[in-house]
Amino acid sequence: MIRLNRRHALGLLGATTGSLLLPGYLRAQGARRSITVAVQKITNNNTLDIWNEQSNVGERVFFPNLWEGLILRNWMGDQGPVPGLATSWSRIDDKTIELKLREGVKFHNGDEMTAEDVAFSFSPERVFGDTQPVGGTTIFAENYTPATAKDLPANVPGIGRRLWPALQGVEIVDKYTVRFHNATPDVTLEGRLYAFGSQIANRRAWDEAASYAEWAARPVTTGPYMVAEFKPDVSLTLVAFDDYWGGQPPLEKITFVEVPEVSSRVNGLLSGEYDFACDLPPDQIAAVTGTPGFEVQSSTIWNHRISVFNTQNEVLADPRVRRAMTHAIDRQAIVEALWAGQTVVPAGLQFDSFRSSDMFVEGWAAPEYNPELARDLLKQANYKGDAVPYRLLNNYYTNQTPTAQIMVEMWRQVGMNVEIEMKENWAQIHDPAGIKGVRDWSASNLINDPITPLVVQFGPNGEAQQKKDWTNAELNQLSVVMETSTDHATRKKAIARMLEIAEREDPAYQVLHQNAVFTGMRSDLHWKAAPAFAMDFRASNWAAG
Repeated sequence: MIRLNRRHALGLLGATTGSLLLPGYLRAQGARRSITVAVQKITNNNTLDIWNEQSNVGERVFFPNLWEGLILRNWMGDQGPVPGLATSWSRIDDKTIELKLREGVKFHNGDEMTAEDVAFSFSPERVFGDTQPVGGTTIFAENYTPATAKDLPANVPGIGRRLWPALQGVEIVDKYTVRFHNATPDVTLEGRLYAFGSQIANRRAWDEAASYAEWAARPVTTGPYMVAEFKPDVSLTLVAFDDYWGGQPPLEKITFVEVPEVSSRVNGLLSGEYDFACDLPPDQIAAVTGTPGFEVQSSTIWNHRISVFNTQNEVLADPRVRRAMTHAIDRQAIVEALWAGQTVVPAGLQFDSFRSSDMFVEGWAAPEYNPELARDLLKQANYKGDAVPYRLLNNYYTNQTPTAQIMVEMWRQVGMNVEIEMKENWAQIHDPAGIKGVRDWSASNLINDPITPLVVQFGPNGEAQQKKDWTNAELNQLSVVMETSTDHATRKKAIARMLEIAEREDPAYQVLHQNAVFTGMRSDLHWKAAPAFAMDFRASNWAAG
């Protein structure tokens, strides 16, 4: 039986002219349905550029529906590599990888994807700016003409060096063959090709755009859905791209709607306004599953919630204070209280998937909950009770605010004075004006290697050091070892030492828990959530009638 609430019934009765706006459960009258997804945030920087929007919310709307890479991530499986815009790849040597492009792939503007688009996607004008690769200089392909220069936002030029510190350039071998040249040996080149950022954009669309802002509001890509309309802070509408190389997409339209309040997302789902409600905290699961016709898809994902220390703060400059803060937190209590035990406290900034390549440091754990040790460390540091600011967003991360409140109380109980400063956006979190102290973040396993997240986020090219939160000379040297060594034992020894530095001796961050995603949805859609923030709406994951 179809159940209509009073608001929807009146809407149907009052629609006497024009198009009829139907709730989600009545929209599947044609060959393909349209869906609406309620999210707490669509993008952070008001663009659809994968390099300008490296975020959890960006992953949700970008992959695998809009942006695609030469190698794709197996979103619904082990998150490992599968053929994408390239059908095969092979190593030439420790510094070079060759890829055969899939022929006949169309961009959303009708252009065929060729090696020139690939070279452009990894070019200085697109992402590297005037930065030079570690251990070498940029190589320009002889048969590649630089793309049109754009006035890029300050945070974009050179951002690619976080993921590609030593990439010299892309060689165009022929129309459907490319070679990636690194200045140094790198065992992770294949992984970097399916990480967030290494997706392919259309060269002509970039050249023809009047400005970067125009291009970034509607990038031309190869995915199964293309941008129809983007209203920053309001909504993003994707429509089917029927010339998609992987076959006709199953949905006519996907609309992501920004709904910051959890209660509004849940109420909208249950009333039929939305088909999906994302980022639900565990205490809302019963409200959804207790209503006939609705369910919650849940999974722990390859992402850890962390908090980051800023060592420019005079109090936090002493590592003993930061160590005290890590020992004051009862992580398991937070998992039980706020997550109903549906996630875990990980072994530091590691992921179980590292075991497949024997890069998991066995026996390692997050700092123990030890209030007495925390008090002793504060005494050794001669801490006098000075306030440390905690810049906080209001539940950008699920349960972010209550987690912060619990931690502030735990710190208070060992004698640490931490004061929450509520902020509206990430620009305010990173604003160099004023005194920084603690901030929230998360860390993802992008390529199934310890390089991500420890090197990529906290190494010399990482955001933590670029934002001047923290730095450590020995960790920077070890980052180079991780990025350039081809010896397994050497790399594993390096990552073990990096964990000791960043989590014990000179804490850069503290790991809280593995992230978990809870998505409310209509049961009749028969859709499955990936173990990731990404929402896969390709035909292989859509069985709705």
